[in-house]
Amino acid sequence: MALEYVEEYRNPELSRQLIGQIRALSRKNIRLMEVCGTHTMSIFRNGIRSVLPETISLLSGPGCPVCVTDQREIDAFIRIARRENVTVATFGDLLRVPGSESSLEKERAAGRDIRIVYSTFDALEIARNHPDRNVVFLGVGFETTAPTVAASLQAARAGAVGNYLVFSAHKQVIPALFALMDMESLAIDGFLLPGHVSVIIGVEAYRPVFEKHGVPSVVAGFEPGDILDAVRLLVNQIETGAPALENAYVRAVTPEGNAKARQLLADVFTPVDTAWRGMGMIPGSGLAIREEYAAHDAQKVLEIPLEPASEPKGCRCGQVITGQMTPPECPLYRKTCTPMNPVGPCMVSSEGTCAAYYRYHR
Repeated sequence: MALEYVEEYRNPELSRQLIGQIRALSRKNIRLMEVCGTHTMSIFRNGIRSVLPETISLLSGPGCPVCVTDQREIDAFIRIARRENVTVATFGDLLRVPGSESSLEKERAAGRDIRIVYSTFDALEIARNHPDRNVVFLGVGFETTAPTVAASLQAARAGAVGNYLVFSAHKQVIPALFALMDMESLAIDGFLLPGHVSVIIGVEAYRPVFEKHGVPSVVAGFEPGDILDAVRLLVNQIETGAPALENAYVRAVTPEGNAKARQLLADVFTPVDTAWRGMGMIPGSGLAIREEYAAHDAQKVLEIPLEPASEPKGCRCGQVITGQMTPPECPLYRKTCTPMNPVGPCMVSSEGTCAAYYRYHR
């Protein structure tokens, strides 16, 4: 299917055709996982689950950056915000995520200098304008946003903005896919691979996962037609017994990805073992700041250790983001845990599965 423009993928007639093809193909019970929070929101917003045959189940995976951020990191962010002479800069999704004892929102209400920014360079500009304060950008996200953080660190070093610091809690998608496939309790028949991340890393980055596990995998865009087309391709692979790694988002994603962005990541970050909420420690899945940029590494400069922390009592966010549970199965969902009173990050983030269920699912 060689459609060129975004509007074509929003065409109701195209969606009807794809739904008809999926229904004609589908015979087996199939469990597909979307590994992207934006896919999760698009699937709910467009009612895609409701139009698929009952044989197809869509599972939400660990594609929400805020949701997979380990509780120890959330607590570390709050401890940074409490430091004297520190300004915290963050994207808005992090503000209301509950820590063990507080949240960035509560700390801001208590008078801490915590600012919402819309890009890493906004944070860098705050540092330039306030040379008497350490400005700490909280780096949470996957390969989509990490290159912009890397670019800001390069600019800070080149411009001698010594008070600009980054706490890197960035994570990489490929190690997480390997970890998902190693979870004995989770049966996945196919992956709906993330579009935004794939723009950076390229389709071929998934080749090692596919060659080891042979799980049908399709990179998808975000419009209804994009997602339904990817589901059609996955169902066809599974029903015909011909697993493949395919790209259904050719207008944005190439086999090799964005070489400049990948080079930025390699220049500034180095892979490290890191913990994911609900998945534990995953080897090589984190991105630590290289020694050349240690003067801008908030963990080192401010000496912020990751201290032991427990998940919020009763919260099942970890099971939700690994496809082991749906939000309504969590005992807190719509009771103790709501968007106005979130217990865990899955109800906070705009890409969180619980938030999507609450808003769109009845």
